[in-house]
Amino acid sequence: MLRELKTFITVARLGTFAAAGQQVGLTQSAVSAQMRVLEQHLGVRLFDRSGRAAVLNAAGRHALPLAEQMLALYAQMALPQAAEQWQGELRVGAIATLQTGLLAEALPRFRQLAPRVELKLVPGVSLQLFSQLDAGELDLALLIRPPFPLPKELLEVPLAREPFVLIAPLEVAGDDPLQLLAEQPFVRYDRASFGGRQVSRFLREQRLSVREALELDELEAIVRLVENGMGVALVPRAGLWLQRPTRLRVIELGELVFHRELVALLRRAQRQPALDCLLQCLSA
Repeated sequence: MLRELKTFITVARLGTFAAAGQQVGLTQSAVSAQMRVLEQHLGVRLFDRSGRAAVLNAAGRHALPLAEQMLALYAQMALPQAAEQWQGELRVGAIATLQTGLLAEALPRFRQLAPRVELKLVPGVSLQLFSQLDAGELDLALLIRPPFPLPKELLEVPLAREPFVLIAPLEVAGDDPLQLLAEQPFVRYDRASFGGRQVSRFLREQRLSVREALELDELEAIVRLVENGMGVALVPRAGLWLQRPTRLRVIELGELVFHRELVALLRRAQRQPALDCLLQCLSA
């Protein structure tokens, strides 16, 4: 029945029997046969077969996290309990500031504790990494806390809380962040990103109409542009840009300050010693 459960999870993620068959190396008819066997054993229908897509019905949505948990428990039967004995690959997705910050600080310690684990680092923005984790393509995602409720099968581990600041070129005078935002060109943190949504909400709350010069989702690039006189920007006070000499002014927001929360996300059913070890290193 484990084979059928694996196929069921793949169908649920890919949305069609044909796509799942290509993923697991079966024909579409073989996938369909496996799903009929699984439904017969469970005594319930798992899919809405009214269209061409394989859409989970209520019973299927209930069964999916349980199937994932069963397969994860089965896989853990063969796992050593100590991280130093674990062998295999961990796929870790991380946003840029965490790659060069917390993760860079944690990995040497993790390497000492779990020397046989092979880490594969996947870069990306928060929304992209969340989608990859949800699709089973990552074991761990390090990102900005999503601004929406998490699926119950995901576990959230807090990592850091970073205040936003206003940055401006050295030659721009003034210490009032609202006045500078109203008067100077604005380099916007991409409003589609999790961090950029916080910036947009702040501007709405302060009823500020800004003069946009550019919009992008790379903090280091935003800092470089501000250094070169492109305008001012709201960015989290984090990253290597504060650890190197800069040609900009950093202006605190005072009582108006808002924060971004950095978290680690993983599937509850896929916890294992090496992942817990890495989370401990990150939290430390």
